[in-house]
Amino acid sequence: MRVSAKSDYALRALIEMAGGNDGKPVSAEELGRRQEIPHGFLQAILADLRKSGVVVSQRGQSGGWRLARPAEEVSVADVIRAVDGPLVSVYGLRPEAVEYNDSAAVLQHVWIAARSALRDVFETVSIAALATGELPEQVTSRTADEDAWQPH
Repeated sequence: MRVSAKSDYALRALIEMAGGNDGKPVSAEELGRRQEIPHGFLQAILADLRKSGVVVSQRGQSGGWRLARPAEEVSVADVIRAVDGPLVSVYGLRPEAVEYNDSAAVLQHVWIAARSALRDVFETVSIAALATGELPEQVTSRTADEDAWQPH
């Protein structure tokens, strides 16, 4: 899986919103400055997150962006889906919609298994966990394996 800049920036912006702002809105300029995210790109990301109900904007002098629901209720999977679409797609289709001939049909099982593995991590890690650095055990146990850190 390739993590897009869009997903990475979206998660970094949400960590900033969740961390230490007491639910107060944060300006896009401030989010971009704190995480070194280009302003135009960040605006597009925030628009995608707003459409998906992850963030809301508040106008006015004390306006900005804030999470639309508690950080504990927003998963990494929610964010990736909001800005990049499905966690796994094959030619732009969901794995269960891809059709293969008999000799390649087994590939569909591989794509569905990969999606399941990603869900095991992405759906259990919340923005709150990222903001506090307290990841679920099922994530930390995967990173405890030294082989997980090695490129293959």
